[in-house]
Amino acid sequence: MIYHQVIYVDKMKISNQPLSEQTYFILLSLQSEPKHGYAIAKDVQFLSTGRVTLSVSTLYTTLKRLLDDGWIRLLDEVQTESNRPRKIYELTHKGGDVLRAEVGRLDTLVSAARVRGVEGVI
Repeated sequence: MIYHQVIYVDKMKISNQPLSEQTYFILLSLQSEPKHGYAIAKDVQFLSTGRVTLSVSTLYTTLKRLLDDGWIRLLDEVQTESNRPRKIYELTHKGGDVLRAEVGRLDTLVSAARVRGVEGVI
């Protein structure tokens, strides 16, 4: 049986819908350590084995939404050699809960496929 998992944090429902691949991979990238935007984009490309490439617009629009939702936070802002600010982002506890909920949802989907004898092919 497949069911929707709903996670409650601080008495607020945070997840019962699938995450977009962009959102999933950004949260996954920040799970290991805080990163700046360019490092996130490169890590997303690596984690997705090249399937997900974030444009600058998509990356910063998604980061803004994740900040507004409280799933990530701005950790620091440092100046680069070219005197441009570089923002460092980190995953929040709430964002980690959302990521774990999505991994659980994906595990449920894969388990159901395996029950029917369907295996992924690389």
